[in-house]
Amino acid sequence: MTAHWKTARRSLYYVGAPEPHDPVLLTGKVALLVIDVQNTYLQRPDRTSLEPAEQARYDAWTPFHERLQGTVIPNIERLLASFRQRQLDVLYARIACQRADGRDRSLSQKKPGWNNLLLPKDEHASQVIDRLAPAPDEIVVIKTTDSALTGTNLRLTLSNLGITQVVCTGLFTDQCVSSTVRSLADESFEVIVVDDACAAASLALHDRELEILNMIYCDVMTTDELLTYLPAA
Repeated sequence: MTAHWKTARRSLYYVGAPEPHDPVLLTGKVALLVIDVQNTYLQRPDRTSLEPAEQARYDAWTPFHERLQGTVIPNIERLLASFRQRQLDVLYARIACQRADGRDRSLSQKKPGWNNLLLPKDEHASQVIDRLAPAPDEIVVIKTTDSALTGTNLRLTLSNLGITQVVCTGLFTDQCVSSTVRSLADESFEVIVVDDACAAASLALHDRELEILNMIYCDVMTTDELLTYLPAA
Protein backbone atom coordinates (compact mmCIF):
# COMPACT_ATOMS: atom_id res chain seq x y z
CA MET A 1 0.00 0.00 0.00
CA THR A 2 1.23 3.49 -0.85
CA ALA A 3 2.66 5.41 2.12
CA HIS A 4 0.63 8.55 2.82
CA TRP A 5 3.65 10.85 2.62
CA LYS A 6 4.24 9.90 -1.01
CA THR A 7 1.00 11.51 -2.19
CA ALA A 8 0.34 14.18 0.47
CA ARG A 9 1.29 17.88 0.38
CA ARG A 10 1.79 18.06 -3.38
CA SER A 11 1.83 21.47 -4.99
CA LEU A 12 0.59 22.11 -8.50
CA TYR A 13 4.11 21.41 -9.80
CA TYR A 14 3.87 17.77 -8.78
CA VAL A 15 0.29 16.80 -9.54
CA GLY A 16 0.55 13.52 -11.40
CA ALA A 17 4.28 13.12 -10.80
CA PRO A 18 5.59 9.63 -9.96
CA GLU A 19 5.66 8.67 -6.31
CA PRO A 20 9.05 9.08 -4.62
CA HIS A 21 11.02 5.98 -3.74
CA ASP A 22 11.30 4.75 -0.17
CA PRO A 23 14.37 6.35 1.41
CA VAL A 24 17.15 3.96 2.33
CA LEU A 25 18.51 5.49 5.52
CA LEU A 26 21.90 4.11 6.45
CA THR A 27 23.91 3.96 9.65
CA GLY A 28 26.78 6.42 9.34
CA LYS A 29 24.98 8.32 6.57
CA VAL A 30 21.84 9.68 8.24
CA ALA A 31 21.72 12.38 10.91
CA LEU A 32 19.01 14.20 12.84
CA LEU A 33 19.22 18.01 12.86
CA VAL A 34 17.27 19.93 15.53
CA ILE A 35 16.90 23.57 14.51
CA ASP A 36 16.39 26.51 16.88
CA VAL A 37 14.25 24.94 19.62
CA GLN A 38 15.49 27.51 22.12
CA ASN A 39 14.29 28.95 25.40
CA THR A 40 13.40 32.30 23.88
CA TYR A 41 10.61 30.76 21.80
CA LEU A 42 8.92 29.12 24.79
CA GLN A 43 8.90 32.17 27.03
CA ARG A 44 5.54 33.94 27.48
CA PRO A 45 4.56 36.87 29.70
CA ASP A 46 1.65 36.82 32.15
CA ARG A 47 -1.35 37.55 29.93
CA THR A 48 -3.10 39.55 32.64
CA SER A 49 -0.20 42.01 32.73
CA LEU A 50 -0.64 42.94 29.06
CA GLU A 51 -2.50 45.74 27.37
CA PRO A 52 -5.43 44.73 25.10
CA ALA A 53 -3.41 44.94 21.88
CA GLU A 54 -0.67 42.83 23.43
CA GLN A 55 -3.25 40.34 24.68
CA ALA A 56 -4.52 39.97 21.12
CA ARG A 57 -1.00 39.18 19.92
CA TYR A 58 -0.59 36.77 22.84
CA ASP A 59 -3.78 34.95 21.85
CA ALA A 60 -2.74 34.80 18.19
CA TRP A 61 0.41 32.93 19.24
CA THR A 62 -1.38 30.50 21.57
CA PRO A 63 -1.99 27.82 18.87
CA PHE A 64 1.74 27.83 18.10
CA HIS A 65 2.63 27.26 21.75
CA GLU A 66 0.02 24.51 22.05
CA ARG A 67 1.40 22.74 18.99
CA LEU A 68 4.97 23.19 20.20
CA GLN A 69 4.30 21.77 23.66
CA GLY A 70 1.75 19.13 22.69
CA THR A 71 3.12 17.85 19.38
CA VAL A 72 6.48 19.17 18.22
CA ILE A 73 8.61 18.80 21.35
CA PRO A 74 7.27 15.31 22.20
CA ASN A 75 7.97 14.13 18.65
CA ILE A 76 11.49 15.53 18.66
CA GLU A 77 11.99 13.69 21.96
CA ARG A 78 10.88 10.47 20.25
CA LEU A 79 13.26 11.07 17.36
CA LEU A 80 16.16 11.85 19.66
CA ALA A 81 15.54 8.66 21.62
CA SER A 82 15.39 6.57 18.43
CA PHE A 83 18.50 8.09 16.88
CA ARG A 84 20.47 7.78 20.11
CA GLN A 85 19.35 4.18 20.67
CA ARG A 86 20.61 3.32 17.19
CA GLN A 87 23.83 5.33 17.70
CA LEU A 88 22.98 7.59 14.79
CA ASP A 89 24.33 11.13 14.62
CA VAL A 90 22.39 14.00 16.19
CA LEU A 91 23.27 17.64 15.54
CA TYR A 92 21.76 20.94 16.63
CA ALA A 93 21.65 24.48 15.28
CA ARG A 94 20.73 27.52 17.33
CA ILE A 95 20.47 31.24 16.68
CA ALA A 96 22.96 33.17 18.79
CA CYS A 97 25.41 36.00 18.37
CA GLN A 98 29.04 36.05 19.45
CA ARG A 99 28.98 39.69 20.55
CA ALA A 100 26.74 40.96 23.33
CA ASP A 101 25.61 43.87 21.13
CA GLY A 102 24.71 41.54 18.25
CA ARG A 103 26.74 43.38 15.63
CA ASP A 104 27.83 40.06 14.13
CA ARG A 105 24.25 39.10 13.22
CA SER A 106 23.25 38.83 9.58
CA LEU A 107 20.87 41.41 8.10
CA SER A 108 17.90 39.05 8.36
CA GLN A 109 18.46 38.89 12.13
CA LYS A 110 18.57 42.68 12.48
CA LYS A 111 15.51 43.79 10.51
CA PRO A 112 12.84 45.53 12.58
CA GLY A 113 10.01 43.38 13.85
CA TRP A 114 9.60 39.89 15.22
CA ASN A 115 12.81 38.52 13.74
CA ASN A 116 14.96 41.16 15.45
CA LEU A 117 16.13 39.05 18.38
CA LEU A 118 19.27 39.73 20.38
CA LEU A 119 20.46 36.33 21.61
CA PRO A 120 24.03 36.39 22.96
CA LYS A 121 25.44 32.89 22.84
CA ASP A 122 25.91 32.38 26.58
CA GLU A 123 22.54 33.69 27.76
CA HIS A 124 19.70 31.42 28.85
CA ALA A 125 17.34 32.64 26.12
CA SER A 126 19.61 31.35 23.35
CA GLN A 127 20.10 27.85 24.75
CA VAL A 128 18.38 24.71 23.50
CA ILE A 129 15.49 23.86 25.81
CA ASP A 130 16.27 21.40 28.61
CA ARG A 131 13.86 18.74 27.34
CA LEU A 132 15.83 18.47 24.11
CA ALA A 133 19.28 19.24 25.47
CA PRO A 134 22.22 17.95 23.44
CA ALA A 135 24.09 14.97 24.81
CA PRO A 136 27.76 15.62 25.69
CA ASP A 137 29.13 14.34 22.36
CA GLU A 138 26.49 15.90 20.07
CA ILE A 139 27.50 18.81 17.87
CA VAL A 140 25.84 22.23 18.17
CA VAL A 141 26.45 24.95 15.59
CA ILE A 142 25.75 28.61 16.33
CA LYS A 143 24.31 30.69 13.52
CA THR A 144 23.45 34.30 12.87
CA THR A 145 21.67 33.40 9.64
CA ASP A 146 18.41 31.57 8.93
CA SER A 147 20.15 28.69 7.18
CA ALA A 148 22.17 26.44 9.46
CA LEU A 149 24.60 25.88 6.56
CA THR A 150 25.26 29.42 5.38
CA GLY A 151 26.97 30.95 8.39
CA THR A 152 28.49 27.88 10.08
CA ASN A 153 30.84 25.00 9.42
CA LEU A 154 27.90 22.56 9.35
CA ARG A 155 28.49 21.64 5.70
CA LEU A 156 32.09 20.65 6.45
CA THR A 157 31.07 18.89 9.66
CA LEU A 158 28.46 16.76 7.92
CA SER A 159 30.97 15.91 5.21
CA ASN A 160 33.62 14.94 7.75
CA LEU A 161 31.10 12.71 9.52
CA GLY A 162 30.18 11.03 6.24
CA ILE A 163 26.57 12.24 6.45
CA THR A 164 24.58 12.43 3.21
CA GLN A 165 21.03 12.19 4.60
CA VAL A 166 19.64 14.84 6.98
CA VAL A 167 16.36 14.65 8.89
CA CYS A 168 15.25 18.18 9.80
CA THR A 169 13.07 19.22 12.74
CA GLY A 170 12.48 22.39 14.72
CA LEU A 171 11.56 26.05 14.31
CA PHE A 172 10.33 27.80 12.26
CA THR A 173 9.05 25.75 9.34
CA ASP A 174 8.79 28.72 6.99
CA GLN A 175 11.98 30.45 8.10
CA CYS A 176 15.06 28.73 9.54
CA VAL A 177 13.89 25.18 8.79
CA SER A 178 13.00 26.09 5.20
CA SER A 179 16.20 28.02 4.64
CA THR A 180 18.28 25.14 6.00
CA VAL A 181 16.43 22.57 3.91
CA ARG A 182 16.97 24.55 0.73
CA SER A 183 20.68 24.97 1.49
CA LEU A 184 21.07 21.26 2.20
CA ALA A 185 19.24 20.34 -1.00
CA ASP A 186 21.41 22.70 -3.04
CA GLU A 187 24.45 20.92 -1.58
CA SER A 188 22.98 17.58 -2.75
CA PHE A 189 22.09 16.18 0.67
CA GLU A 190 19.03 13.96 0.83
CA VAL A 191 16.63 15.79 3.15
CA ILE A 192 13.56 14.69 5.09
CA VAL A 193 11.43 17.20 6.99
CA VAL A 194 9.39 15.74 9.83
CA ASP A 195 5.98 17.40 9.57
CA ASP A 196 4.84 16.96 13.17
CA ALA A 197 8.27 17.79 14.59
CA CYS A 198 8.27 21.32 13.12
CA ALA A 199 6.15 24.43 13.68
CA ALA A 200 5.58 27.84 12.15
CA ALA A 201 3.81 30.80 13.74
CA SER A 202 0.53 29.48 12.36
CA LEU A 203 -0.56 26.11 11.05
CA ALA A 204 -1.45 27.76 7.74
CA LEU A 205 2.14 29.00 7.30
CA HIS A 206 3.48 25.58 8.30
CA ASP A 207 1.25 23.75 5.83
CA ARG A 208 1.95 26.14 2.98
CA GLU A 209 5.72 25.98 3.41
CA LEU A 210 5.76 22.19 3.48
CA GLU A 211 3.74 22.14 0.26
CA ILE A 212 6.35 24.41 -1.32
CA LEU A 213 9.32 22.36 -0.10
CA ASN A 214 7.92 18.90 -0.70
CA MET A 215 9.28 16.73 -3.52
CA ILE A 216 11.86 19.22 -4.80
CA TYR A 217 13.87 20.17 -1.73
CA CYS A 218 12.90 17.32 0.58
CA ASP A 219 10.49 14.54 1.39
CA VAL A 220 7.92 15.43 4.05
CA MET A 221 6.71 12.74 6.42
CA THR A 222 5.45 12.30 9.96
CA THR A 223 7.45 11.06 12.92
CA ASP A 224 5.77 7.65 12.74
CA GLU A 225 6.54 7.37 9.04
CA LEU A 226 10.17 8.42 9.46
CA LEU A 227 10.76 5.92 12.27
CA THR A 228 9.81 3.03 9.98
CA TYR A 229 12.77 3.88 7.73
CA LEU A 230 15.49 4.16 10.37
CA PRO A 231 18.14 1.44 10.28
CA ALA A 232 17.91 -1.21 12.97
CA ALA A 233 19.55 -0.60 16.31
